[in-house]
Amino acid sequence: MGQNSLQGARMTSPVRVVVVGAGSRGEIYSQYASVHPDRVKVVGVADPRKFARTKLQQQHKIVDENIFEDWHSIVERERFADAVLICTPDRLHKEPAVAFAKKGYHILLEKPMATTVEDCTAIVEACTQSGVMLSVGHVLRYDPVIHKIKELIDARVIGDVMHIQHFEPVGFYHFAHSFVRGNWRNEAESSFALLAKSCHDIDLIHHWAGPRRCVKVSSFGSVSHFGKENKPTGAGNRCLDCSVEKNCPYSACKIYLDRVKQGHTGWPVSVICPSSFPDIESVTEALRTGPYGRCVYECDNDVCSNQVVNMEFEGGLTAAFSMVAFTEELCKRKTTIYGSKGELSCDSHEIRVFDFLTQRSTKHTAHNDAPRQFGMSGHGGADYYLMDAFISAVAQNDPSLIRAGPKETLLSHLLVFEAERSRLESRVVHCGNTGQS
Repeated sequence: MGQNSLQGARMTSPVRVVVVGAGSRGEIYSQYASVHPDRVKVVGVADPRKFARTKLQQQHKIVDENIFEDWHSIVERERFADAVLICTPDRLHKEPAVAFAKKGYHILLEKPMATTVEDCTAIVEACTQSGVMLSVGHVLRYDPVIHKIKELIDARVIGDVMHIQHFEPVGFYHFAHSFVRGNWRNEAESSFALLAKSCHDIDLIHHWAGPRRCVKVSSFGSVSHFGKENKPTGAGNRCLDCSVEKNCPYSACKIYLDRVKQGHTGWPVSVICPSSFPDIESVTEALRTGPYGRCVYECDNDVCSNQVVNMEFEGGLTAAFSMVAFTEELCKRKTTIYGSKGELSCDSHEIRVFDFLTQRSTKHTAHNDAPRQFGMSGHGGADYYLMDAFISAVAQNDPSLIRAGPKETLLSHLLVFEAERSRLESRVVHCGNTGQS
């Protein structure tokens, strides 16, 4: 990894970062600077939405000359920060990532890396050639519990890993919010669901498999339930005007309006009012005129609501992953890893290891001291640890502190693309070194 001209072996002043994309993820990541002002300073922001960029400017006291509507204006200037947090929509990752890499900025890039194999590859090549660090937002790698699982696997407490079973419950209202009404509902505008929602999970399976390469993958899934054919009799096109809304679990009135009436203004309510703080009036107006007030059976969604992926790795290791929209729990993954000497299971909080020889179970916990506001972001504090690792890597000029580096992240992304190709082509895909069957 090349050394940047502004980076010494170790930085003593705060790492200066620019935020490109001041939405939910950009705001969450930049909170690290509020917790550790001695380590990080947010010195610039770019976002086409005035409310979003002004909010971030006020939170971090950014000078007016470093507030931009368009990120292109930043790369046209002399570099004035050490790193950039790129939190733009999925399809708008490649261009800024390549441009900032060439300009010499270290990069934290929200997942997925990009929406095509070619774009993902171009980003990794640009960062490698420019000698800058790239950390992709696979935040689950930084979850203390997930990290503990990897330590136990590497310590061979269950012997050789034989099978991995991993389940992601998206959550019924979360799926309706993000993947039926929201930003990730339509593949042409964002990306397919396995990439947008579950590249985290395929990355974890790839990580747990260690050096063993995936040789075959198959996948099945479809858009189910959320379509015109399932619209209840008498239902309106918008929840505010619907006579059967009270009997619909996906009612926007329940998901958003009831929450704000109870004083909840965080996610998902905060997302639906892009130009103001959420209150009863602004949320009501958003439901009356915006995309989040639409009937879930009358949207332009085309991404899978449930999908399974089966994988075979070298040495006979098999893995099975399921993503399901229709669940009570929201993103609380469940994992069971079967080994030659024992079985490891995890419910997102606690790890249980059963030893075949002693026939006894041992429970393992992981220490988590992330600040409360990071724990509320849905990743159990992992967002905090992701930022902590990235900032430490930049400050110490040590890319080894980044747990999801560019090459390994590219490999796990290739596996996601191959799984989706299997689903679309209804066949088993034999994985090649270049990602082609």
